[in-house]
Amino acid sequence: MAYVFPGEGSLDYFPCRYGSSRVLFRGPRRDIERAYVAVLGGTETYGKFVPVPFPDLIERQLGMPVVNLGCMNAGPDVFINEAGVTEIAAQASVTVVQVLGALNLSNRYYAVHPRRNDRFLGATPLLRTIFPRVDFTEFNFTRHMLMALQSASVDKFEVVADELRAAWVTRMKLLLSRLGKTTILLWASDLPPPQPTRRVDLTCNPLLIDTEMINAIRAPVARYVQAVFSAQALSQGVDGMAFASMEAPAAAGLPGPAAHQEIADMLMPAIHQLM
Repeated sequence: MAYVFPGEGSLDYFPCRYGSSRVLFRGPRRDIERAYVAVLGGTETYGKFVPVPFPDLIERQLGMPVVNLGCMNAGPDVFINEAGVTEIAAQASVTVVQVLGALNLSNRYYAVHPRRNDRFLGATPLLRTIFPRVDFTEFNFTRHMLMALQSASVDKFEVVADELRAAWVTRMKLLLSRLGKTTILLWASDLPPPQPTRRVDLTCNPLLIDTEMINAIRAPVARYVQAVFSAQALSQGVDGMAFASMEAPAAAGLPGPAAHQEIADMLMPAIHQLM
């Protein structure tokens, strides 16, 4: 069953920082003075609304600290901009990197907040030239903005999408180059990566990512784990999740405890192989 709370802060995420980073991660803070595993990722890794997210499940099975470096709505930029975080990830015995969407990164067409990557800061003159009738002051978040651009013109939107894909590949290669050789790339979604012919679909998460892009960044990683949630896990909906009543729609769009267990189960063999 779901645990619905009427007030704010239905879960205590014990927010903490590592090193000199200004980014808040889910705690409690782990001991990084001894051997540990690190997990870089977005909202799914952070485990929003999930009492025991998959990094904690892995920790229980391994019997060693697993540092949850999941950041809400993260793109690659938040980790690239935080050298202290990538250093912690690089020093881990094994590092897991979740495949993140391509919408939340700065590029030739728009800028995002350096730490809260889903925050749209503004359009460049180039994007304003492509979409002269769009009022970009109306947007606070990247997803809302991209959906509006696609609605305005599918063809023009594809120009922007191509830039995002190219920037994502470049940025992910840079991020992975800063990590160790025992790195696992993780795809975690309710669907497998789509083929490039389906690139315009904005309903697939991670957004705008396809098989071609994943293949382009796989070379430096030791393992690739594709965790596609089972029908049984998806059928459980928000069972076991903890959220305030007004957060129910957001919770319904995120993986629940059963999906997190599946992610952990799929990662464990790869982690054991690299330990």
